[in-house]
Amino acid sequence: MSIEVNGIAHIQLTVNDTAQCIPFWEDLCHFLQMKTLIRSDETVYCIGSRTGIVVRGAPSHKRPRAFDQETAGLHHLCFRARSRDDVDAVHTFIAGHPGACIVHAPEEGGWAPGYYSVLFEDPDGLRVEVNFVPGQGHFG
Repeated sequence: MSIEVNGIAHIQLTVNDTAQCIPFWEDLCHFLQMKTLIRSDETVYCIGSRTGIVVRGAPSHKRPRAFDQETAGLHHLCFRARSRDDVDAVHTFIAGHPGACIVHAPEEGGWAPGYYSVLFEDPDGLRVEVNFVPGQGHFG
């Protein structure tokens, strides 16, 4: 027996620099038209578009450990956009956000025909991608 899941309910990320990362993620989620459900100095939980993002501060004794994209764990998170213009809008938003680092500006190429994406990092170095794939993508 198998089931078909209905998407991902939420992604929980752990950050070291809560002073920069919590506002960064809340701003990004609001830009993506998500709403804040829970907010404190150590946590933000935003929901919308059938997606939930939880960002929490690491325990203080573990904060000296930096994020390493090349070890076991999260490599990056990718949001699906509805158009190329949306990818461009995210790029403009991120380019003006303090603490963010753009890995690559919007570019075409990648995993499917017409794949268009921007890649950036939050203040802790967690990588985030926003992509658009025209038509049915791999299902076309």
